[in-house]
Amino acid sequence: MLLKLENSKVPMKMVYLLSEKLKVNPEYASLTQALTLDSTKPYVGLNGTNGLFGTKEWWDSIEQGRIPLLFISGVIKRAYVAGQDPSNFNNTVDLLLEDGTIQSVGIYTNKKEDSKLFKIGYNASIVYALDELKPQAMLNFGQKYNQIALEMAVSLEPIE
Repeated sequence: MLLKLENSKVPMKMVYLLSEKLKVNPEYASLTQALTLDSTKPYVGLNGTNGLFGTKEWWDSIEQGRIPLLFISGVIKRAYVAGQDPSNFNNTVDLLLEDGTIQSVGIYTNKKEDSKLFKIGYNASIVYALDELKPQAMLNFGQKYNQIALEMAVSLEPIE
């Protein structure tokens, strides 16, 4: 695991592993891979520089540091529903980071009921793989990388 939960000030629960999502829904990886390989769609998709999404080569690239990682951790200041789809549960949190800034992140869980664990005053941590987009997609989205959530954890008690 990439998140080091044993270093936390309070007990944490791992609520999301991309590897588990891909086991349950392998079609997710297949569709992403197909988009990467589709040269008729240069404005969307991953570049595949470090392996096709979800393959052993891709996971090895993460493990060996060829795909950069972004770690975000902070205290939940707000939990809410974002987006246009109606929802009965929160799907986004605003985290207060150590540097005093607020960062909005999506809630990722392998079990829907775990989304209820994301409460104000609790800590949440997430790690993203920064996978390179296709060159034309970079121009389209104005960024070089797509953030792919690999793991997410939330504290089991408030931190404040």
